[in-house]
Amino acid sequence: MSEQVESRVERKERTRQALLEGTLTLAADRGFAALSLREIARSAGIVPTAFYRHFASLDELGAALVDEGVRQLRLALRELRRTPDARLAETVHFVFGQVSGREALHGFLIRERHGGSSALRGAIVVEMQLITRELVVDLSRIRALDAWPPDDLELAADLIVSTVADRIADYLAAPLRDRVDIVDRAVRQVRLIALGMASWRTTGTP
Repeated sequence: MSEQVESRVERKERTRQALLEGTLTLAADRGFAALSLREIARSAGIVPTAFYRHFASLDELGAALVDEGVRQLRLALRELRRTPDARLAETVHFVFGQVSGREALHGFLIRERHGGSSALRGAIVVEMQLITRELVVDLSRIRALDAWPPDDLELAADLIVSTVADRIADYLAAPLRDRVDIVDRAVRQVRLIALGMASWRTTGTP
């Protein structure tokens, strides 16, 4: 009996993954907003009504893809920050290491960040904001930034996150031979932001 239950659970998980992977393949050509439940179900080899055994709606499926991409990256960064010796360049390389090998998923997220599905855009925005807020907390712990007000810390964090997100888009669009240079550029840009922060006069400072 337990073997039958386990087999059913495993089969359900395979179908769920097939739905996610089928969505990534289909969305690469037309975008998530243009997809129908019927064609996504067909890509996984199931009938449309069986889709609802895995997701309540297309929006929930999209949210699951965001969860696998942005949220998992955020959680991985959180673990990295617990490492005392984590450095700026190492963190940037770590981010691109997470992207490498999952190009279809992260390419989907980059496109849908400005895509046609408002629900999906909203889910991505929320996760990006959480990454920014956690970076604000990290910056607030730097002694040289003790006097910075929260608004300025958020400004700096948002600039760093947006810069890295833009370079991820470049990375995914580039041929393999150019990817190392793009990662190096991201590291230099983040370092430049950090140097600029040292000279920044916070709000209200003469």
